[in-house]
Amino acid sequence: MTLTMRSDVSATDTEDGLVLLDQRSGRYWHLNRSGAAMLRMLLDGRTPQETAARIAQSSAVTESAALTDVERLMALLRKAKLVTSR
Repeated sequence: MTLTMRSDVSATDTEDGLVLLDQRSGRYWHLNRSGAAMLRMLLDGRTPQETAARIAQSSAVTESAALTDVERLMALLRKAKLVTSR
């Protein structure tokens, strides 16, 4: 499954993560550095499992905990209609 950012959502890097703007609603979403890294990997075509493995390699979390975080982020982004899945 590949995630794609909706065309009406813009992303801007910040010092501490990433800000997403839903241009349809005018709502802003802030992702911290970990969330931003996860989203970038998913948008680059990595699977949730690959993303979790990379996060676990570079931080003090287990791969299982990282996968839970990745799946939670994906669910929130889908619920907010900021991304689509293929």
